[in-house]
Amino acid sequence: MTERRAGAPSTGRAVRGPWRVFAATAVGVVAVFLNMSGLAVALPTITRELGADPGQADWILLGYMLVTTALILVFGRLADIVGRRSLYLAGLVVFTAGTGLAALSPSAGLLIAARIVQGVGAAAVITNNTALLTDVFPARTLGRALGWNVTVAATAQVAGPVVGGAATQLLGRRGLFIVCVPIGLIAIGASMAAVPANRKRDGGTREPFDLPGALLSTAMLTALVLTLTPGVTAGVADWLPWVCGGATAALLAAFAVVQTRRSHPLVDVLLLRTRAIALVLAAVLANAVGSYAVVLLASLHEQAVGGASSLEAGVLVTPVAAGTLITSAAAGSLFDRFTPRALTTTGMATTACGLLGFSLTLSAAAVPFWTMAPFLFLVGAGTGLFMTPSTSALMLSAPADRRGMANGLRSTTQNVGYLLSTALALALTTTGLGEPARRAAYDGTLNTLNVLGSGELHRFVANLRVTGFVLTGITVIGGAVCLALPNSLRTARGAATEEPPAAANGRPEPATSRKASP
Repeated sequence: MTERRAGAPSTGRAVRGPWRVFAATAVGVVAVFLNMSGLAVALPTITRELGADPGQADWILLGYMLVTTALILVFGRLADIVGRRSLYLAGLVVFTAGTGLAALSPSAGLLIAARIVQGVGAAAVITNNTALLTDVFPARTLGRALGWNVTVAATAQVAGPVVGGAATQLLGRRGLFIVCVPIGLIAIGASMAAVPANRKRDGGTREPFDLPGALLSTAMLTALVLTLTPGVTAGVADWLPWVCGGATAALLAAFAVVQTRRSHPLVDVLLLRTRAIALVLAAVLANAVGSYAVVLLASLHEQAVGGASSLEAGVLVTPVAAGTLITSAAAGSLFDRFTPRALTTTGMATTACGLLGFSLTLSAAAVPFWTMAPFLFLVGAGTGLFMTPSTSALMLSAPADRRGMANGLRSTTQNVGYLLSTALALALTTTGLGEPARRAAYDGTLNTLNVLGSGELHRFVANLRVTGFVLTGITVIGGAVCLALPNSLRTARGAATEEPPAAANGRPEPATSRKASP
C-alpha cells in the first residue's frame, strides 16, 4: 500500500522510493554547491593565469551570484505552474553547459559570461530541490530528509574549497570546472530516472504566470545586488551604486503594489504577514551573511599572507565542513524533539562564537591549523544546526501549492545573504590598500610584495579581523531574531497530524492536501 505524501496533491500514480529521489537530487546539489564554493580558493590561480584585474575578479565571484539571486524567486513561482521536474532538469542541463563553457574560457570576460550561464541553471536547481523533496516525503520523515539534504548542500558547499584547491593545483584554472562537468551529467541522468513526473493540479487548471511581477522582481534584485557590491561597478561610475539603491527602493514599492493586485502573484504577500515566516526569513538572511564568507576570509588570509597553495588553503577550511556534516545530520532528528526556536538560537550562538574566535586568531603570518580549526568547526556546526530546523519550519508552514513560492523566498533570501557576505568580505578586506597590494591580495601574492614598510600587509590583516567582527555582530542579531520565534511553531511530527495554517496566507488548501498520512 502506497503512503500518501504530506500536502501533495494526487498525481495519478504513486511516488516510488522518496529516498531514491533524494539520492538523485543530492548529486545535483553537490554539483551546484561544489562549484559555487570551490571558487573561493581557486580565485587567486584564476586571477593570475587569466591576468584578471580586481574588478574582473569581483565579477567572476559575484556575477554568478547576481544572476542566481535575481532568478530564484521567478523560478520558484514558475515551478508551481509548469511543474518542478521540468524546470529542475532544464536547470541541470543549463548549469552543466555553463560549467563546460567555463572550463573552456580563454579570457576573464568569457569566464564571467560562462559563470552567468551557470547562475541561470543553478537558480532553477536550488529553487526546486527542497520543494521536490517536500512533495515526495511523508511529513513524519520530512524533517529527517530535509536534514540530510541540508547536510549534502552544506557539506558540498564547504568541501568545495578542498576539491577546488586540489583540482586547481593539479589542472590549473580550469580544474574546478572540469571536475564539476561529469557530476552535472550524472545528476541529469539520475534525476531523469528517479524524479517523478510533473504533478497535475486538481481540476486540470493552470494558474497564469505573473510576468509583470517577474520582471519587477528580477530588476529589483539586480539593482539590489549592484547596490550592495560597489566592487563590480568599479571603473564604470562612482555614483552608480547610489542610483541602483534608489532604483531598488522604487522597484520594491512597485513590486509590492503589483503583487497585492494580482490574483495569482509571484509572491503571495500574505505569506510575509505571518510572523513566524517573516522571522524565519530574517534569521536565514542573518545566518547567510554572518557565516558564508568565513571560507573566503580564511582562504585569502592563508594564501595572501601565509603563502599557502590552493590545496593547503582548501584543507585548512575542512573543519567547517566537518562541523556542518555532524550537526546538520543530527538536526533532522532533533527537530522532532526540540522547538525551532531552541535549535536555531543555539545554532546562531555557536556560529557567533566560532566567528569571534576565528577573527582573533588572524595575524600577519600563517596561522597554525590547530589554532584556527576549532573555531572554523564551530562556525560550521552552528550553521548546520540552524539550517535544518529553519528550512523545515518554513516548508511545513507553507501550503502545498505555495511551497515553490516559499522555497523561492527562502532561497532568494539566503542567496542575497551569501552575496552580501561575499561583497562585505571583498570590500572590507581591501579597504585602504593601494592598487598593487589589492591585486596581490586577490591573486595570493601579497606576502611576496615589499609592503611591510608601508604597513599594507598589517592593514590587510586588520581588515580581515574587522570583517570577522562585523560578521559576528550580524550573527548575534540573527540569534536575537531566532529568540523571537514563537514557541507554537510545530515540529514535523506535530505538523503531520494537523492542518496547515491556512489562515496564514488567506487561501484554503486543496482538499487533497489537508492532512498527511500517519
